[in-house]
Amino acid sequence: MKNMIKSLAFVFTLILGSTLQIQAQDDATMNATEDASANAGVSNAATQTAPAASTEEEEVELSFVQTLKQKYIEGDVLWMTPVLICLIIGMALSIERVVYLNLATINTDKFKKDIEAALQSGGVEAAKDIARNTRGPIASIYYQGLSRADEGIDIVEKSVISYGGVQNGLLEKGMTWLQLFIALAPMLGFLGTVIGMIQAFDKIVKDGQVSPTTVADGIKVSLLTTVFGLIAAIFLQIFYNYITSKIDSIVNEMEEASISLIDMMLHNKAAK
Repeated sequence: MKNMIKSLAFVFTLILGSTLQIQAQDDATMNATEDASANAGVSNAATQTAPAASTEEEEVELSFVQTLKQKYIEGDVLWMTPVLICLIIGMALSIERVVYLNLATINTDKFKKDIEAALQSGGVEAAKDIARNTRGPIASIYYQGLSRADEGIDIVEKSVISYGGVQNGLLEKGMTWLQLFIALAPMLGFLGTVIGMIQAFDKIVKDGQVSPTTVADGIKVSLLTTVFGLIAAIFLQIFYNYITSKIDSIVNEMEEASISLIDMMLHNKAAK
């Protein structure tokens, strides 16, 4: 988990560094263009036509990643960065849960047949060896129940129920934080939008007149934070729903398998 977060943090650093580099290159390009136009002394008509043509070429050449970086800069790095951090940490938590749950999933029917065959041939110790060498919460529950076989079936049942609650908590680990980032990402986006609108109106008041260009530019920049916040929340919500359904499926298998363990132990007289 720590290595995954470090890797995503490194990717975030590269993205932020590249965006700042693009911004610096754009400033240098603008300065060079201004110097060249001043030295050349071309006419105003030619000067207006050349930037328009170069702008069209730049728009055509921009890739998807470059477009995202451009919008990231236009939306104000101060407000876009918290949204990006929410997305990175949320994705790290989601990927960690998906990997953990996939590793926790086993062929339950085959596992139960192996346990029952071990109880019939080698007794409780043979069944414990199979449970010990199998990954996942169901195998852990079986191992805890089989370990209490000599204490009676009532103790086995209580042990299975108690340890099932522990395994359920492990399955849901980190889900509260994932819910936080799902709610926080669009809220930060809306906050950036509101502050951007306030800054746009402040500029109108300062200029003393309503300029359509000023209003449109301010609204565009402020709404970018909302868009990115909603996109981040949508991605995290998809992962959250998948993880929740996976947890429910494993919990249902745990409950069914726990009942089967009690029946198997009684049938094979492994517990009193």
